[in-house]
Amino acid sequence: MTIRTSITAAAVLAVVVIAGYLLLDRLVWHNRLPDGLIQANGRIEGDHVTVASKFPGRVIELAAREGTEVLKGSVLIRLDDAQTKAKVDQAARLVDSLMAQVEAAHTTLAILNLEVPLSIEAAAAKVESARAVIRKARAVEYEARRDAERIRALLPEQAVAQQQADQADARWQIAVTEIAVAQAAHDQAGKELAQAELGRARIRSKEAEVAALERQRDQAEATLAEARSVLDDLTIVAPTNGTVTTRMVDVGEVVATGAPLLELVDLDRLYLQVYVPELQIGKVRLDLPAHIHTDAFPDQPFDATVRYIASKAEFTPKEVQTPDERVKLIYAVRLYLMANPNHRLTPGLPADAVIRWKDDVAWSKPR
Repeated sequence: MTIRTSITAAAVLAVVVIAGYLLLDRLVWHNRLPDGLIQANGRIEGDHVTVASKFPGRVIELAAREGTEVLKGSVLIRLDDAQTKAKVDQAARLVDSLMAQVEAAHTTLAILNLEVPLSIEAAAAKVESARAVIRKARAVEYEARRDAERIRALLPEQAVAQQQADQADARWQIAVTEIAVAQAAHDQAGKELAQAELGRARIRSKEAEVAALERQRDQAEATLAEARSVLDDLTIVAPTNGTVTTRMVDVGEVVATGAPLLELVDLDRLYLQVYVPELQIGKVRLDLPAHIHTDAFPDQPFDATVRYIASKAEFTPKEVQTPDERVKLIYAVRLYLMANPNHRLTPGLPADAVIRWKDDVAWSKPR
């Protein structure tokens, strides 16, 4: 009886085990997704942008806090800018002063460029006129000298009177004097020409002065531009559209250069990073459609697209799979959401994904 009872119990146990295995296999098969769909899970993530300041300063205004949606260019934080504004005003006044000096120097240079050539031309004409007078005076002197010599030659023969000889000598002396006067006028005209030609040196000097003033002006404008840039950077704006997810400072705090102040995430560009086993990664390719399911919105799948597939395999992360599966090789895949209505989905939310790699397969919920 004991042996028969043991055999009977063993047979019953075997039947139960076989029935249980068949039932489990049927349940597992029933829970499998149709061929053409791949299920994976992960957490929704986004591209985080850390907002920092280029310069140290004290926070005087905080225009955005956690949960605030901001647009690119909108003001987030203002730092104390009183000293920088004073530097900007000082640099602006210097620029205005130098610009006025440059303008005045340009005006003077323009006048010199007009006056100097005219002065040189007038002085040169005066010199040429003096030369003509000298030539004329010399011709008159030559004739007067010849007349005087001819009359003097006739005087011993008493062919002419002494008075005529004296008058001829007087005319000759006058002609000689006129040559001297003409020569003096020529010398004065030459000095005036030399003085007029010095205008070219004055032009070059003024050009050098203008160039120096322009360099000072350019340097002052660069200093002003730098001061204005610093002033603009003390007003920290959003580098992109997004939602403030983390705030590290408050009004009144003094921040250092490069210290993180806020963190933004664009809720319209979220993605779900999932891990696909090595045996299934060959079915996944870029631009495949996917549905993302969350416990928070069980009846609303979100459309997504495969935009990234890791080129190297890795072991299963601890936070995704059970310990006995951590030795399996998997590939990271990113599914970018096509839309995020009303920004319902946020980074950190766990989700399941169904990737369809066969177009003729109907969508199914994760199992």
